[in-house]
Amino acid sequence: MVVVLASSSDAGGGIGCWDLHTGSEQIRYKSLSSPCHGLTSVGDRFLASSQLRDTATSAGSVFFWSWSKPQVEVKSFPAEPITPLAANHSGTYLVGGGLSGDIYLWEVETGKLLKKWHGDNTAVTCLVFSEDDSLLISGFKNGSIRVWSLLMIFDDVRRREASKIYEYSFSEHTLCVNDVVIGYGGYNAIIASASDDRTCKVWSLSNGMLQRNIIFPSKIKAIALDPAEHALYAGGEDGKIYIAALNTTKITTNNHVSYITGSFSNHSKAVTCLAYSAGENYLISGSDDGIVRVWNASTHNIIRVFKHAKGPITNILVLSPENDSSNHVSSNLQVTSKKKGAQFPPLEKYTNSIDEDSDIKTIVSLGGSKRCMDEVSYLSSHVISSYSKELQNQGSAAASEMEIEKLKRDCQKSMQMVNQWKKMYDNLHQFCVKELLDENAK
Repeated sequence: MVVVLASSSDAGGGIGCWDLHTGSEQIRYKSLSSPCHGLTSVGDRFLASSQLRDTATSAGSVFFWSWSKPQVEVKSFPAEPITPLAANHSGTYLVGGGLSGDIYLWEVETGKLLKKWHGDNTAVTCLVFSEDDSLLISGFKNGSIRVWSLLMIFDDVRRREASKIYEYSFSEHTLCVNDVVIGYGGYNAIIASASDDRTCKVWSLSNGMLQRNIIFPSKIKAIALDPAEHALYAGGEDGKIYIAALNTTKITTNNHVSYITGSFSNHSKAVTCLAYSAGENYLISGSDDGIVRVWNASTHNIIRVFKHAKGPITNILVLSPENDSSNHVSSNLQVTSKKKGAQFPPLEKYTNSIDEDSDIKTIVSLGGSKRCMDEVSYLSSHVISSYSKELQNQGSAAASEMEIEKLKRDCQKSMQMVNQWKKMYDNLHQFCVKELLDENAK
């Protein structure tokens, strides 16, 4: 079953859940006020939502629900208000972005705050994990975007020695970053971003270069990529959904250069969030008008309409919740629930200083739920030096995969070079033979 979840800034709206195929509402989770990018699925089994009542105060919380119960099961109160939330694909870790620009990483099973680092000098607006969970991309209110490697974040030795802990820092946007999406391919993927400066920008993770700058007639609040990454859908403040080409050259019309190939709309107000359901080829949009619309991505016809709330739609998720007993993370969470009477413990507010002097290991898994990856053990700071060489020699599955991808690219470049030299040799050989034949003919 594929379901659509939508949250609203309307205090009475809560989180609605609908069956995408039948259109029937499954359950409504009671909530307060969920900000943009403040709703995430934890391992496709639990929901987490940040609650931001008043940005001018220090009040903020994170609520948790299980799929089967509409009531909030666990309430957490971080050190500062959290706006965006993101969970890795297996649901092992939850990441939150603060108004201060700090980024927090919790272990879901224990609620332990594993890492906290300063992202930028302004509020975090959006967070997203890469397909293999090895990278975290963050957008900020000042227009910057930063790419973080979790291998670096968890390696205290490398962090102390490095001049910067992020992989890339993009600062081409001039206003707030409203949304960020990442394609497939790990370190070879593309990143697309949307901003109030009326542009969407596309970067390559392989070299950190800006590939495309798309200018729109309206502020862009949300974006989505089609699975083939041929098109970028951009939701505008004017209520339109624009389509921009990612695999073609610039389109020139009336001496005006653009990448925009078209637009469609049925929203009376700004489009605030977009999601793509690849299996059905549906594009789902939410708006300030409180309505969720399901579109056929090919024909742009409306398939379904979900009337959710009076207030703006702030988040949309498309999920396929399943009971998979092979998921060890979910099994551990269920064991925890039996012991403590809740599905998971509250998130810690601060990092535990006792851990600095303990020898207890924190297991850090950088793999997604769809494939098995080796786990890397990162120890407390006073014993990590004795293991650093071993970790560097052994590496991790994510690091090995990145090295394999690099070798593949190098091999491909070498083959291209060989083919070029071979072609040049053939052309030279034909030229020499022709010259020799012409000389003999004379």
